Amino acid sequence: MKRLIELLHSEGCSCVIESQGEIRAFRQRGVADLYDLYQNERDFMQNAQLADKVIGKGAAALIALGKMKEVYADIISTPALSLLQAAGIKTSFGKEVPFIINRAQTGRCPLESLCAELDTAEEIYPIIEKFVAQIRTTNNLEK
Repeated sequence: MKRLIELLHSEGCSCVIESQGEIRAFRQRGVADLYDLYQNERDFMQNAQLADKVIGKGAAALIALGKMKEVYADIISTPALSLLQAAGIKTSFGKEVPFIINRAQTGRCPLESLCAELDTAEEIYPIIEKFVAQIRTTNNLEK
């Protein structure tokens, strides 16, 4: 895990994952990389180790659904930590916060807000799907 954390900080990526002896660095914002992995490469997620800058409840749901083994976050929200612990995933972090703040730093992260009242990764997943689709549609319209 120490090597993954070092890579996370030295490479300036959003997260680093090691699975089956392969290390990958990711750079998309938010939950996009974890969502894409869960959609397309669930085998890579299973029993993997992850080092991430920020883990909110949405990311935690994808980590749990992907059956990752161990995670580290520079910053983790209390709801995310609870979800990971309930899933039996070994979790360490730099700082725990009540919730993840949005990019403008004006309030809660939108996905964290959408997931706030949901308890399980299975309940959260359809919300993530819809959220990612909306973000990608909006971003394509802006190009």
